[in-house]
Amino acid sequence: MSQQAPAGQHSHAHPHPPQPAQQVMPAPQPDPVMQARIDADFKPVDIAVGGPSTAFAFCNTHKLEKCKQCHVDFTALNRVSKILVTNPTLRCPPPPTVVQQKLSQAVTNMKDEGNNLYKLNKTREALSKYNMAASIAVQRPAWEGAAILREELSTVVSNRSAALLELGDYLGALVDAETVISVRRQWPKGHFRKAKALVALGHIEEAKDAISLGLQFEPNNTELSGYMLELDKQLASRNQPNTKEKTVSVTS
Repeated sequence: MSQQAPAGQHSHAHPHPPQPAQQVMPAPQPDPVMQARIDADFKPVDIAVGGPSTAFAFCNTHKLEKCKQCHVDFTALNRVSKILVTNPTLRCPPPPTVVQQKLSQAVTNMKDEGNNLYKLNKTREALSKYNMAASIAVQRPAWEGAAILREELSTVVSNRSAALLELGDYLGALVDAETVISVRRQWPKGHFRKAKALVALGHIEEAKDAISLGLQFEPNNTELSGYMLELDKQLASRNQPNTKEKTVSVTS
């Protein structure tokens, strides 16, 4: 005795319709003009690999990361490689809006330690902290926003310039001030640090030029304008002729 299928249902199965074949997208072709530029600039380099996971590049002749004789510098490349090796879950660089908060915190902590030591007149110890903070700051990955690196590094190096000035290394203070200006040109503090170092070296006129440049970026900066008045007084005092009468001793 045959059974009837319930109402609304079929007593036989329909075959599944064939699935459409997935289309494989062809690989995009490189721009011929850009490819020509890459080929023109391409220079084969003989390298050696080593280090953890053999993920670091060195010159093949001297096994150096940065070699003047071989005209190679793999510092930046190896820095990125180190980040990728130590972060195995990082499959590709994140977008530039992603910032390593731990690195920023390390820079801030080291800088603050230096500031506290500086306030306690422990300038040499503060200088050591500023050096460490600067070393940490420059380890920021190349794919992160450059503005973060500029702000962190310029602040630390500016403080280091003040410490070097306090220790009597006027040339070192000037070099650091120039570094601050090159990294963050419109920040008034770099121009102020440069002027202070120039005054210590005896170049008051050049110090005034440094202050004038800083005031172009921030005309209402009280620190710069106040120091400009101080420099004017120093120049006026230096250029004032000596009007005191000379006493001449005679023998009778």
